[in-house]
Formats: sequence, C-alpha cells, structure tokens
Amino acid sequence: MTTSDRTVDSTRVWTTLLTNTKYLPGLLALEYSLRRAGTKYPFVVLYTSTLEPEGHAALDRRGIAKKEIPYLLPKVHKDYGVEVRFYDCWSKLQPFNLTEFERVVQLDSDMIVLQNMDELMEMELNDTDRVFAASHACTCNPFQKPHYPKDWIPENCSFTHQHSDPDTAQVEGAATDTGLAICNGGLQVVNPSQETYDKIIGAMSEPSMTDNYEFADQSLLSDVFRNAWVPLSYKYNALKTLRDIHKPIWRDEEVKNVHYILTPKPWELKDETNELFEWWWKINDERHVVEKEAGVYDGF
Repeated sequence: MTTSDRTVDSTRVWTTLLTNTKYLPGLLALEYSLRRAGTKYPFVVLYTSTLEPEGHAALDRRGIAKKEIPYLLPKVHKDYGVEVRFYDCWSKLQPFNLTEFERVVQLDSDMIVLQNMDELMEMELNDTDRVFAASHACTCNPFQKPHYPKDWIPENCSFTHQHSDPDTAQVEGAATDTGLAICNGGLQVVNPSQETYDKIIGAMSEPSMTDNYEFADQSLLSDVFRNAWVPLSYKYNALKTLRDIHKPIWRDEEVKNVHYILTPKPWELKDETNELFEWWWKINDERHVVEKEAGVYDGF
C-alpha cells in the first residue's frame, strides 16, 4: 500500500474494528474520549462489509474517518461455541497489514480513555524481538467459565506475579514469558509490515495451529511471536476485572484506558453501583451534550 491509501493525513493512527452497530455506542465514546484526553493523532474506524447503513451514517454524521477491511477468518473453520465474539476478533489482526501507516494502535470499542497515551505512538518497536506491544491477558478466569482452559488459574496469571512489586506494574508489564505468556488483544501497538502480516496469514492457513487458538487473535499473536512482543503496563488496557482480582497493582489514578471486557457493556446497563461503569457514563453523557450542541443526536 502507498501513502495514497491513507484515509487521514497522518502516518500514525488509532484504529478500532466495527463489524456491526452493536458496539457503535462504545466506539463513539472511545473516539470522544481520545479527543478529550488531548491526543494529537487521528482515529480511523476499520469496518467490514457487514456494517449496516445506519452505522455508516452515524460515523459520517460525526466526521469520523473510516476504512474498509476484509473480514478475516482462518482457512479452516474453528467452532467457538458460545464465544461467538471470537469470530470477529480475527479481523483485529488487519492493522498489521496497513502498511500505508508507520504506526497503528488498535483499540477495542469497549474501551474508554481516561488519560493521554500518545506515548504509545512513539515507543520503539522492531521486526525481531519487539514486533508489537500489548498488555498481558488475565488468566485467572474469575467467573469460572467451564470452557476456559484448565490452566487459567490465578497462579498462572502474569498479573499475579506483579503483586509483590506494584510500583513496577505501573510502568511495565511482567516479562512476556511470565505465567501463561498470553497477551490481551484489546490494545495492540503495531508497526505494519508485509513480512509480519504474512506470518500471521501463514498461521491462519494452518488448521494444526488455529485449532489450538482458543482466544483467536491473541492466541495467535502469543504463539507466533512468543517472547517477541513488548509487555505494556496494565494501565494501558485496564481490564475491568483487574480492579477487584488484582487490587495490589490497580491504582485508579494511574489507569489510562479501561477495557470493559465480558458482558454487560456499559452502554447496555447504566449501573450506578458500578464505579467503573460510572466512569464510562460520565464521558459518554458529556459526549451526548457536545453532540447535541452540534446538532447531532441519533440515539447512538
């Protein structure tokens, strides 16, 4: 791809995937929160052909840049059972192929940014031992989901290994080989590269590999690039569950980006007893006020 393929006049961008309008309220809150935090980099929605017309209209109404990408799936179908969300997750690997950009920071749409994190656009990556950056996955399985791997227990969680050194946890993640050595795909810092993308597609073409990828994109990244990624502090991808199950490292004032994993999502339930949900609603309510003043109100 060339510079002419860029949808915005910047070589460094935030992106998020949108396949349907289910996550659109979250996406709009995310985009607003990035601007609210003072980012100097543009935001681009990576959409697939499945996005409904009302989704396009909502983005266009707000002047949000967008770029169509192919819907990505393994060569041989893998059944994720009740975890249908994982079918969409493969397409979150597409930023590795956006070679018209120098740096892409991919965010999940169920996130809200509380503090500026533009430093992710400048951090050093390479094509050998720093291929991408991400935070670890929490492998505690706090809700005891029976279909999760049996080794997903607190003792094997990378965050558990940081309980004894919470100060360091605010600066960096545990080493990539700590615990089960699995990244969380919700935030990925990427230098797009055809060579790297070819490795990803190669893995997706091998059923012997994808059959073992229980968590889609993040399983693949953790396997193909084992010990070749940069472990970020939890604060850049602060999974909502960490506040309770990893209290020794969580600090409200340090958190830059909250990730509302699992269900329900904040826009599905205005729960005034959940402080993390209140954080999301405060920013989203502010977004609605600003949009109404600009003459934009469409229910999203």
